Amino acid sequence: MSEPVRLSKRLSDMVGCSRREAELYIESGWVRVDGRVVEVPQFKVDAQTVELDPKARLEPAAAVTLLLHKPPGLDWDHSTTPARQLLRAENHWSGDHLAPRMLQRHLNVQNSVTPLETDASGLLVFTQDWRVERKLVQDAALVEHELLVDVTGDVSAERLHQLNRAPVIDGRAMLPGRVSISRQSGDVTGLRFAVKGHRPGQIAQMCEAAGLRVVAMKRLRVGRIAMAALPLGQWRYLAPFERF
Repeated sequence: MSEPVRLSKRLSDMVGCSRREAELYIESGWVRVDGRVVEVPQFKVDAQTVELDPKARLEPAAAVTLLLHKPPGLDWDHSTTPARQLLRAENHWSGDHLAPRMLQRHLNVQNSVTPLETDASGLLVFTQDWRVERKLVQDAALVEHELLVDVTGDVSAERLHQLNRAPVIDGRAMLPGRVSISRQSGDVTGLRFAVKGHRPGQIAQMCEAAGLRVVAMKRLRVGRIAMAALPLGQWRYLAPFERF
């Protein structure tokens, strides 16, 4: 019986390509072992059947950005209850008609770049693309976030005017936002916030300073990207033509 070898070596010997070319084929999801796609060049094989997809293209796997509709109760970053646990194939939105061919690396290697309160729901962005990360992290203060916020308390004209002034959050002066009333239901008022450089806790502090208490929050939009019809708990790919 022969010793197991790396999948990249087996493929290289099989199709007559270089080891690096074999790794690119494997990492891009073009190689099957006994009928199952394997994306790890170091995977060990012996007597298994190895196949290269006839449609295989020799190019690096492109970096992708994922948009998730986060339910309340999950954290935006690494924790014991991270929202990233929903980035699974079965949670991919069926309405994502412009999605590329899904790779496991799309789900495993992702940075969460849009902080959001644990109790809030709404749009969360994960990315592998350094350009998107730079836009949403380094230039965060210039990116507008739109949120629907339910509050209790009397939203008088004076209090609404206070919410529209430039706030000071954790000792830092923030740009003024745009706050308006979107609905009224009993003792709950729905407010629509459009703020730049949104940070967890920012809106709660603004409301508390105005004598209001936040009871629910949902982020609808980050920059030019809206959550739209994306169902709760599901995710989709950022389309190539979409820009934050």
